[in-house]
Amino acid sequence: MSAASVEQPFDDDEPFSLTAIADEIMERHPGYRVEIIGGHLLVTPSPDAPHARALTKLMRPFIAAGLDDGDTEVLQNVGLWLPTGTEDYAIPDLVVVDSDIDDHFVENNAYDPVCFRLVLEVTSSNWKDDLRTKPGAYAQAKIPVYLVVDRKHQRLHVLTEPTGSEYANHRVHAPGETITLPETIGAEVVLDVEQIIKAGQRKAN
Repeated sequence: MSAASVEQPFDDDEPFSLTAIADEIMERHPGYRVEIIGGHLLVTPSPDAPHARALTKLMRPFIAAGLDDGDTEVLQNVGLWLPTGTEDYAIPDLVVVDSDIDDHFVENNAYDPVCFRLVLEVTSSNWKDDLRTKPGAYAQAKIPVYLVVDRKHQRLHVLTEPTGSEYANHRVHAPGETITLPETIGAEVVLDVEQIIKAGQRKAN
């Protein structure tokens, strides 16, 4: 499905609004996630069970490290306002944010990137968006750590040190590795790559 399949929900005399189109897509197709990055609509289908399972596995070490108490929270599907366009926003699968996030509301259920310490995406069928489109947008938003669970290629990407429209540090990890995330997120979090990748795969019958 693409944005081209959606009828414009307003008259020609009214100002063009990608946000209105995004809202209509989500209304007509419950479960779909629609984001606007660089003036383009990104439409993600409803997540499958392995996608949700990977997120559950991922939340545990963050919560165990104490990141869901005190100064930070661990949340899913929270809107992130982006500096890449007047209507741009993303909805990461998982985030670590400052606990005062409610004070940083912008609009359209999205929040100022200043309160985000980490954003995480688990890839779906449109995996190229997570690996090619979003890194530049998140870097411009100065998100300190961007983590991608690449289910297609069975890899885990850790991007740090946002500089301009890219991350200066991009490391790719394979099953069998154990990685420690930067403590700038608020605590030491250790991830077992194989466990996370396995959780994101369909179970054999």
